[in-house]
Amino acid sequence: MTASRVTLKLATSLDGRIATASGESRWITGEESRREVHRLRAAHQAVVVGIETALADDPELTVRLEGHSGPQPARVVLDTQLRLSPESRLARTARDIPTFLVAGKPGTPRLADLGVRVLAPTGSGARPSPADVVEALRAEGLAHLFIEGGGKVAASFLAAGLVDRLVWFRAPLILGARGRPAVGDLPWELLAEAPRFRRVSMAEVGPDLCETYERT
Repeated sequence: MTASRVTLKLATSLDGRIATASGESRWITGEESRREVHRLRAAHQAVVVGIETALADDPELTVRLEGHSGPQPARVVLDTQLRLSPESRLARTARDIPTFLVAGKPGTPRLADLGVRVLAPTGSGARPSPADVVEALRAEGLAHLFIEGGGKVAASFLAAGLVDRLVWFRAPLILGARGRPAVGDLPWELLAEAPRFRRVSMAEVGPDLCETYERT
């Protein structure tokens, strides 16, 4: 079975914020960066977000590029309590594009009728760990994962040591300490405990900067 590979995408202000204090986030990065994100989605087997991102943005998480004729990546929502609405775009399009919820309990008939598949990793308890998530998706043939948000999900995968590649889009604006951080709380207190990444590329993307890092 193919080994899993996890890419974490961040799109932030220069000071690492993904939204203002009120939650406004559209759009921090420019059109060119957003187009590049679609290319990145197309290069992965599944796009992963947390339920807070799904509820706040009601995204489709599809590849929308002119001329794109390849398959759409699966959409995965980390949804412990099965809060995703049957009226959401993800649920309403689940019969056309594979859509998974990773939860701590079985799904509901309403979601199943729409084509949403619920994965409840055995022995993971009420909240599947990032390792549980990666293994459950790998069992479904989804090994190349593209994590798009939000801050808690980013922090959990970083803390678990599962992020292999980091793609960071930075827009030329500053939101300050009241803005919402791209990465949530992490458990380490010493610099030696923090994961290290090696920058492998850097490019201007419209008005933004895109940096790619590999885990050392």
